[in-house]
Amino acid sequence: MNRSLCSIAAASAVAFSLLTASAADKKLDPSKLPPVASQTGVTYDKDIKPLFEKACVKCHSGEKPKSKFDATTLANIIKGGKNAPDVIAGKSGESPLVYAIAHIGDEDDFMPPPDNKAKIPPLTKEQVGLVRAWIDQGAK
Repeated sequence: MNRSLCSIAAASAVAFSLLTASAADKKLDPSKLPPVASQTGVTYDKDIKPLFEKACVKCHSGEKPKSKFDATTLANIIKGGKNAPDVIAGKSGESPLVYAIAHIGDEDDFMPPPDNKAKIPPLTKEQVGLVRAWIDQGAK
């Protein structure tokens, strides 16, 4: 009985270490991101909401937003979706949302997705830089 328990514990430890290694392999490199915009005083209402309304809200709104990420309000964006948090205020280089909109990292996470049905183009490097500035300035 003890031998079986030890075998199960050992197998669990190996599986956990493999999962941990896989997560570490997916670590994203902030040096690949577009630069932060130099604009100061970036706010959600003035600068970010219009971008998200064009690029995100079609799929990330309503009763069942994709990935449970509702991009219709500042509060919902800060709350995040199923992989929350997506925005880490003050740290754009650590915010998963930035990598998704910059199309850097796992292609399955790119937003908007390439070849999406709505034909929504990806954000430009300048727009990603503006989102980075907004996050770095506190995501307000």
